[in-house]
Amino acid sequence: MTDPIVGIICLWLRRACEDIVAAASELTGLDARIGDGDHGINMRRGMQAVADVLETVEADAGSADVLRRTGRRIISVVGGASGPLYGTLLIATADKLGERPGGVLDLARALEHGVAAVGHRGRSEVGQKTMLDTLVPATSALTSALRSGRSGPEAGRFAVAAARAGRDATRDMVAQRGRASYLGERARGHLDPGAASAFILINSLAAALLDQPAAPISADASR
Repeated sequence: MTDPIVGIICLWLRRACEDIVAAASELTGLDARIGDGDHGINMRRGMQAVADVLETVEADAGSADVLRRTGRRIISVVGGASGPLYGTLLIATADKLGERPGGVLDLARALEHGVAAVGHRGRSEVGQKTMLDTLVPATSALTSALRSGRSGPEAGRFAVAAARAGRDATRDMVAQRGRASYLGERARGHLDPGAASAFILINSLAAALLDQPAAPISADASR
């Protein structure tokens, strides 16, 4: 059986690789203000490795397999917090999605599960100036829009709007996790670099959904 969303997932990850690599200097600049100054460097390394994995994906690979392989690769090549957290996002999404082909709604639900796994691994939650401030509202908006009958491209636009608002909200937060937490009030006034890279990831997903508007929303509405 053909996996109806593997094309979207591969396109999403390829776009994310290109977009994050292109923004690496900007991400490093954000991190230099409140962190170790290596977020863009680490993310560039990780996404270049993901791009290499995508070049080897077989034509009949399933969505979960692609997500799991790319997630494991990120963990293996990226140090610090970025590798384990982004790797966890992709692997936990794969675990929730399973081997049964589904639709875009199934991907959205699986992403919510992946984001929850990131929070568990990082022992963090919304409001602590992390990538979760972008990912939680974005994936919630994506799922809600799809459940209400929106198309994939429409839902992607809702996700991007929520992601942007979440990212921008970190500017006024005091960090409670990572190196930025040592700065206290001095971290206020700066975007969180993880929230910024997470926004790029969501924006890349929305672009992939826009490029494949005919993708099924759900293969099985009862799931």
